[in-house]
This record gives sequence, C-alpha cells and structure tokens, in this order.
Amino acid sequence: MSDDRLSTLVSLPPLQALTRGLIPGDIVIDGQFRPAGGAARFAVENPADGQEIGQVADGSVADGLAAMDAAASAAAGWAARSPRARSDILRRCFELMALHEAWFAELVSLENGKILSDALGEVRYAAEFFRWNAEEAVRIPGEIGVSPNGGYSIVVGHQPVGVSILVTPWNFPAAMVTRKVAPALAAGCTCVLKPAAETPFTALALAVLMEAAGVPPGVVNIVPTTRPGPVVDAMMHHAAARMLSFTGSTGVGRKLLKGAADQVLKSSMELGGNAPFIVLADADLDQAVAGAMVAKMRNGGQACTAANRFIVHQRLYEPFCTRITAAMEALRVGPGTDPLSECGPLIHAGAVDKVDALVQDALSKGARLRTGGVRPNRVGAFYPPTVLVDVPRNARLLREEIFGPVVAVMSCQSDDEAIALANDTEFGLVAYLFTADKGRGMRIAPRIESGMLALNRGLVSDPAAPFGGVKQSGLGREGGQHGILEFLETRYVATTF
Repeated sequence: MSDDRLSTLVSLPPLQALTRGLIPGDIVIDGQFRPAGGAARFAVENPADGQEIGQVADGSVADGLAAMDAAASAAAGWAARSPRARSDILRRCFELMALHEAWFAELVSLENGKILSDALGEVRYAAEFFRWNAEEAVRIPGEIGVSPNGGYSIVVGHQPVGVSILVTPWNFPAAMVTRKVAPALAAGCTCVLKPAAETPFTALALAVLMEAAGVPPGVVNIVPTTRPGPVVDAMMHHAAARMLSFTGSTGVGRKLLKGAADQVLKSSMELGGNAPFIVLADADLDQAVAGAMVAKMRNGGQACTAANRFIVHQRLYEPFCTRITAAMEALRVGPGTDPLSECGPLIHAGAVDKVDALVQDALSKGARLRTGGVRPNRVGAFYPPTVLVDVPRNARLLREEIFGPVVAVMSCQSDDEAIALANDTEFGLVAYLFTADKGRGMRIAPRIESGMLALNRGLVSDPAAPFGGVKQSGLGREGGQHGILEFLETRYVATTF
C-alpha cells in the first residue's frame, strides 16, 4: 500500500486509465483488489453515448459475506486507533482528493454523465466530508454528571457502533461515498460499501486514494454488484453487522428497513424527495429564477434535493414562467465531458422513459408546455430542459420524483395555500422558499414539513450541516456534528471518583 498506485492512476486521463485497467474493476476485500467469486463481470457505460467504458467484478452473496468478515476482523484494531490517528488519515484523504480534483471530476462525468462544472462541484463537496470528519474525529462529545442522590457520578461517552454497511446511489458517486465512509471511519467503524452498479469506478478509484492515505486493509471494503437485493440482505444478516446507512429511493429504503429489523441494525436512511419551490408575492424575481435554476438543474435535476414542484404566487406567476422558460431554453445540452455543455444526459435510457412518461401524463391532464417535452433524436440518454405550467393537482409528477430537467409550475393565491401545497406529499426532505421579508420566511419555515429549508437560495447541501428529511424522506442525519453520531453508540458508566 503506497502512493504508487494512485500516482500511476492519475497520470492518465480517466478514460485512458480505464482502457489500460489502471482503475481496478474488482472487488476490494481486506485491502486487496480481486475478481468476484464466480468471475462474473458487468459493463459500465457512458450515458452520453451508451458506449462501454469498462467492466467491473459482479459481486455475489459470498463476496459480500467475505467483505463483512474482513471488516469484522479489522474492527477492533481500527476502533483502538486514537482519534488523532484516524483524523490524520482522513485529512490525508482530503488533501489527495483536493490535489487530484480535476481527475476525479472527469471520471465522475464520464460514468455519471453530469457536466464537468457539476462534477467538479461534487468532487470538492465530497472532499470536504473527509476534511470535516477529520476534524470531528477528535471532537466526539462526552459528559460527566452527578446522580441526583449524589451517590455516584454519571459518565457518558460514545463508542463505535461497529461494522457498517453503506449503500450509495449513482447520482453523486463521489459525494455519497465520502458522506458515509468519512464519518464511519472518524467514529472508529469499519465498513462494507455497495456502490451503485451504474457508477462503481468512482468508488473504486476512491479506494485507491484511501489506501494511499493510509487507510488499513479491511477498514473499507467495496462490493460492486448487479444483484444488490440478495447481497445487501446477506450482509445485513451477517453476525458482525451493526449499522446500515442507505441513500436511495423510499421504496427500496422500506424493504431494507424490514431486513434491518431482523438484526435490529441501527439504520440511517436518506430517501426520496419531492421538494417544493415556493415563490411568495414579494419575492425578488431575479433571485427566485436564479435560485430555481440551481435548485432544479444541479446534475440535470437528478438529485433528491432537486426542486420538483414550483409553487408561485399569482402576482409573479406569468413573469416567473416567462423567465424560467427563457433560462431553460438557453441551456446547451450535450455530453457531460464537453466543457461547453450546461445540461448533460440522464443516467440511462430507462430514466429518459420515466421522465417522458411523467411529462406526457401531465400534458394529458391539462398542463401546458412552454418548452422541451419532446425526446431528441440523438445518441445518448438525453432529455431536453422542459417547462410545464398550469400543472394540474392530479399529475403524477407532483407525487413522484421527476429526477430530470423538468420544471413543473402551479400557482397559489396566499401563503397558506402555498404551505398547504408544499406539505401535500408523503416526502419531506427539503423545501425552497423565496420572499423579500426574511422575518416572514422564518415564520413560515416551521410550518413546512421538511428536514431542510433553503431561504432565498437554491442550494442547501453543506458538509457542516445536518442533511436529512422527515416523513418518508428518511431517518437520521448525515453531515454536520450529527453525521458522526450516526456511527456511534452512547455508553453510560456509573462510578464514584
């Protein structure tokens, strides 16, 4: 384990590195890159053109269990490391990722499809989780108190929860890995990561980076697979399993929670969203439109935080619709790796099918099309930036995550109506609110059922802030001081001094 593998890896552009096999397309168990048990492999494609960029080992149940064994064997040694020692390794992970950020951004764009500016933003965001948790590792809280009867002291501390299973999605293949791995390592936990089959190479490249930073063998194990259901289920039922951290759809989250119940695993769930974007009558229109483009078009709308339902006061409704349509029409659609592209492809053809079905459903029920809405006749999983106005309340896209570049606008007559429309969903991840009166915004904020709210801005994610939702958008928090606590158990000792 040294910097040699990482230096060799980043010496070539990602596509050349993939072609030459420098990004290991294998399972990572106990610090070793190795083929899947049955030698099965699967192809990873660039969504911009459907071309294969490489093949990855297709992990089996046996591979998942072997990874759990490795994590269990490494657990005691890693937990015994001092907080400072763990912190120094995480800090080195940050430094290496910052040093090679352009390379990682190109890799993210290549296998995920997002435009280079979004990919670079993601890589920088991902690196910050290493830095933030390097700092949190040495600040794990504790308490000392006196029992009410004065007979003894109450000493409260925290200890690592243990072997953690981390399941990440394809839409942020770098950030969702570091947002889970970094706090797990900072807390003293070992882990098994199951990255999305659509984007496994970013996770595997991060494995090379982490070994170069000094992460010991067995502390981070990675099992790519096209059979996530049985593999993750087997890992959850492994005797050493203590924690499950999942980011993905609410439907899959429900199934995983049922499986986690068998082992009474501590569970953190970052699930689906249906974010409302509220524009009140006094909002600054320029600010609202600029915020809408950020909230909607980050990663081409393929984010759980993406604005899904635009609720605009009647006073600003037509001007907002006109301005947002012009902004969407102006976007240049193209491959993510093209520096001129402003809207890349969706992750695959199936995603295009889903987005188009939602748009056609809304149109069939009375929505009006301002721009887009027609699948382009071109290679790749592209869908045009689309604006729908006067969207009826029974349209599917008001109930389901769009996960694409579609703005769906409806009007409201009052603050109370806007709040009612915003809360009319089973989800509650994030909401966006625009008003010229911040006091008004702060009074409205508690009435909106969401775990996060962005007031007069289109971006809410920050490694220093607790990320998570309410209702069926999840359990627990990632990031901030709360993120590391998900990987810790509270321990109380009664004693006398």
